[in-house]
Amino acid sequence: MKSRILLLAGLFLSAFSFAQEKKAEKSKYNQVLATSLGADKYGMKPYTIVMLTTGTTKIEDKAKMGELMKGHMSNIGKLANEGKIVVAGPFLEKNKENYRGMFIFNTKSTEEAEQWVKTDPAVQAGVFSYEIFPWYGSAALPLYLKHHDEIAKENP
Repeated sequence: MKSRILLLAGLFLSAFSFAQEKKAEKSKYNQVLATSLGADKYGMKPYTIVMLTTGTTKIEDKAKMGELMKGHMSNIGKLANEGKIVVAGPFLEKNKENYRGMFIFNTKSTEEAEQWVKTDPAVQAGVFSYEIFPWYGSAALPLYLKHHDEIAKENP
């Protein structure tokens, strides 16, 4: 009987200790960082996703297409440097929706995101079209960009 009481007491203390450890893990909250990133109480915030799709314009001239893609990449870099794009990249495989790539814009305004995507030379030329979606994700998402240059040997 005494050993059962000791066993139960030990289990209780272990559970209490585990709960305290979990509470300590949650105490890593950083109010200053959360506020600077625009985080809500869940550490999230609204963004706008733009899905680039195949446009109606087909350009056979490789040099002209190369210049458009160079402008496209330059525009992505400009928007990222301005804090407007937090994620951008192409899809690696063809898909039935004809999605070519996507941007996650640091705005909850679909109108603002549309203004920004229209600065893309490939969108202006009709090589890409787009679809716009409101999205809710981690407010920390923009932080990865500051480290991207540290891990990329080349820029496309």
